[in-house]
Amino acid sequence: MIRVPKEQLTEIREHGVRDYPYECCGLLLGRFRDDGKIVHETYPISNAREESAKRNRFLITPEELMKGERYARSRDLEVVGFYHSHPDSPAVPSKYDLDHAWPTYSYIIVSTGEGQSSDLFSWEQEPDRSRFNEEQVEMV
Repeated sequence: MIRVPKEQLTEIREHGVRDYPYECCGLLLGRFRDDGKIVHETYPISNAREESAKRNRFLITPEELMKGERYARSRDLEVVGFYHSHPDSPAVPSKYDLDHAWPTYSYIIVSTGEGQSSDLFSWEQEPDRSRFNEEQVEMV
């Protein structure tokens, strides 16, 4: 389970709408707990993928990830996951998402269209990296 404040869910949705028709991306900052994860902040990142691929791929550069990790540490938080949007597509992980994910982290995906967002789901990868399982999102 991942617990996310309404404010952060709104930020994720707004980021997705703002970056449409391209994928948005960012970090979920919070804490790992015995009963799941709790998000305290989002950390938006600019999609570094080349222009021709931004519509269905996102890229977080190592430098941006390290910058986000340093920011999280400065706030006594951890990176507990990532978020991104699927423009004009369901909020379901793609094969590409599966191939590039890491177990333990949460992956929130929001479906976006022009001027709107719709479905938002969180996913967690199996330890053997074989598939994603839907993770319950509790709004706090």
